[in-house]
Amino acid sequence: MTDATLQAPARAAVTRENVYRAVWRWHFYAGLFTLPFLFILAVTGGAYLFRDEIDGLVYADLKTVEARAAAPLPPGDIIAAAVQGRPGKAAAFRGPATPDGSAEVTLRGGHGPGEIVYVDPYDGRVLGALPEGGSVMGYVRRLHSLALFGRPANALIEIAAGWAIVLVATGIYLWWPRGHRGGVVTVRATPAKRVFWRDLHAVTGAFAGLFIAFLALTGMPWSLVWGAGLKTVLFQTGGGYPSGVRANIPMSPVPTGVAIPGTGWTLQAAPMPQSTPQDAPPLGVDAAATIFAGMGFPAGYGLALPAGPNGVYSASAYPDDVSGQRVAHIDQYSGMTLVDARFADYGPAAKAIEWGISVHMGQEYGRANQLFMLAVCIALVGLCVSSAVMWWKRRPKGSLGIPPPPLDSRATIGVVAIVAVAGALFPLVGASLLAMLVVDALLTRRKKTT
Repeated sequence: MTDATLQAPARAAVTRENVYRAVWRWHFYAGLFTLPFLFILAVTGGAYLFRDEIDGLVYADLKTVEARAAAPLPPGDIIAAAVQGRPGKAAAFRGPATPDGSAEVTLRGGHGPGEIVYVDPYDGRVLGALPEGGSVMGYVRRLHSLALFGRPANALIEIAAGWAIVLVATGIYLWWPRGHRGGVVTVRATPAKRVFWRDLHAVTGAFAGLFIAFLALTGMPWSLVWGAGLKTVLFQTGGGYPSGVRANIPMSPVPTGVAIPGTGWTLQAAPMPQSTPQDAPPLGVDAAATIFAGMGFPAGYGLALPAGPNGVYSASAYPDDVSGQRVAHIDQYSGMTLVDARFADYGPAAKAIEWGISVHMGQEYGRANQLFMLAVCIALVGLCVSSAVMWWKRRPKGSLGIPPPPLDSRATIGVVAIVAVAGALFPLVGASLLAMLVVDALLTRRKKTT
C-alpha cells in the first residue's frame, strides 16, 4: 500500500472540514446582516396575520354598528354624509360586508393625506375617520416592509429576504446529521449551556427552514427592485395581466395600482381603461353600484369613483380565497363593461404568485393558515434569539467571533456558487454578495498577516 493511498482518507476528511468551515462562515455572514430584519419581519408578520381581528377590536366604534332589519342607505347618500363639512373629494366607497359593519368612504384631494370616513349605513351617521393607511395594522404593514422609513430602507428588506434563503440552504447543510444524533431532532443540555442554544437553533431551523424560505420567496413579489422587474416581465410577456379580457377601448397610461390603492399584485401594472365622454350625464354612483351588484360582486367590495371626465367606475373584490379575485371597470356614461378580470383569466405565473401571497398572508385556508404561519413566525423569532445567544456565548471577548476561514480556499467555491445563484436571481442580493466577498477577502488577508 502506497503513502498516497494511506493519505487519501485524511485529505478527504480535511476537505469536508474545510467545506463545513466555509458554509459556517457564510451562514454567519448571512445571519449577521439579516438578524435584525428577520426579527422585525417575524414580529410584524405574525401580528399582521390577524390584521382584521386586531383592527376590528381597536376600532370597534368605527367599524361596527347595530345590525338592523332595514336596508342600508344607497351609496350616494352615504357618500354625501361623509363629505359634508370635510375637505377633499370622495374617491372610493366600500359598503358593509356584514349586517353589523360600517360603510367606508375614502376622501382625497384635501390639504393633508387622504382619510377614510366611517358611516353608519342605516342612518348616515358619521362615526369617525382615520388617515388612509393610518390604522394600527396599516403602520404594522409599513413597518413590515420598512416602507415607513422610505424606499432605501424598503430595499434592505429585499436584500434580507434573499439572504434568508441563503441562511436556510447553508443552515440545512450545517444541521445535516453526518452520523451523529445529538441536536438533530432533540435538544441537549440546559439553557445555561451553549450546546442547548446550538441544538435549539438547529432543530428549529430544520423543521421551519423550508417554510421560512417559502415566506421569503412569496414576499419577494412586493419587493422594490426584483418584484417590480418581475411584474414588468410578466405584463410584457402576457404571463400576468389577462390582456384578452379587454376590448378595443381607449386605455389610460395610469397603472391600476396608482389609480386604485389596494389593487392586487397582478393588476397593479395594468393600465386603467377610459370612459368615452358623451352628451348624456354620468350614471352616478348608485346606478354604478346597481350594475356591479348585477354582475355578481359580493357585499363589501370596493367601488372606486371616476377621476375626471375620462375616469371609470371600478369594482374590486379580494376575498381570502384567491379564486374569487375580480376587478371590473365600467364606462361612467354608458355603464358598458370595459374590463372584467377574474383570477381564472390570469396567466399561470400570476396565479401561482397570487396564491403564494395569499398563503403568505395567512388567508387562503382560513384559521389553520393563520395559525400555521404564526407558528413559522414564532420559529423565526426563536431562530433569531437563539442565534444571538449562541453567538454571544461563543465569541471571544473583544472580537466579532467570525468563524475561521477554510484552510483550503477552494472549499469556498461551492458556497459562493450557491450564494451567486441567489444573487443572479435577485439583483440587490447579488450586489450585497459582491460587497460581502470583498469584506471576506479583506478579513481573511488580515487574519493571515496577524
